[in-house]
Amino acid sequence: MKKIMMIAIAVLFFISCRNKPTKNAALQQQTETDLSMTEATNNEEWMVLFDGTSFDRFKEYLKEGVSEHWKIEDRAMVFYPPKERKPKEAFNLITKDSYTDFVLSLEWKISEGGNSGIFWGVKEDERLSEAYETGPEIQVLDNEKHPDAKAGKTHQAGALYDMVAPLKDATKSAGEWNTCLITINHKTNQGIVVLNGEEIVTFAVNDPEWGAMVANSKFATWTDFGKYPTGKIGLQDHGDGVAFRNIKIKEL
Repeated sequence: MKKIMMIAIAVLFFISCRNKPTKNAALQQQTETDLSMTEATNNEEWMVLFDGTSFDRFKEYLKEGVSEHWKIEDRAMVFYPPKERKPKEAFNLITKDSYTDFVLSLEWKISEGGNSGIFWGVKEDERLSEAYETGPEIQVLDNEKHPDAKAGKTHQAGALYDMVAPLKDATKSAGEWNTCLITINHKTNQGIVVLNGEEIVTFAVNDPEWGAMVANSKFATWTDFGKYPTGKIGLQDHGDGVAFRNIKIKEL
């Protein structure tokens, strides 16, 4: 009888150990939970500016809404330049909200031989007819066929226009989507452009370094250029077809 009881206890102990989660298994489960929560938190930090269905967070510069020249096609905003324009007429898009320190994520696609740009720090002012009079620009360009690419590297795609050239040409051909991340952080005095996964441009965003760059550029005499740390994000009408999609922003 004693022998039978000992065997029964041994069997029960074995079953208990087998059903109990090991320390490593519990740790793995907790790690997976933590990673899942972190991923969700990171996703919540991003605000979608354009989800492919509406222009709700955008308007045209110095106008109330968005004109018929911007259309939504295949979840992208697509610009069709008008055949005729009034003097000084432009159809630049800007965000309704203003931003200071942020990471902007978007995809852009330029038409063959096309030119456009991405602005930040845009101050909407009736005195100024164009968004580029205040907002610095990250260039959007067909490097293969637009003459600006031959005029100098500070005019090529991804450049801080007329100030900082990209380290390399990381663009895809006209008609293909390019993924762009733009960081503007006044707290750390950093501007960074990552194009198609490659960091191609870095620059200071505060004075005195910023002021020195502007002084050595075509904007040296522009009174309002680059003077507003807080401003709108802009997408340029440069007279050529261009498309943008998957636009989101994370404030820093």
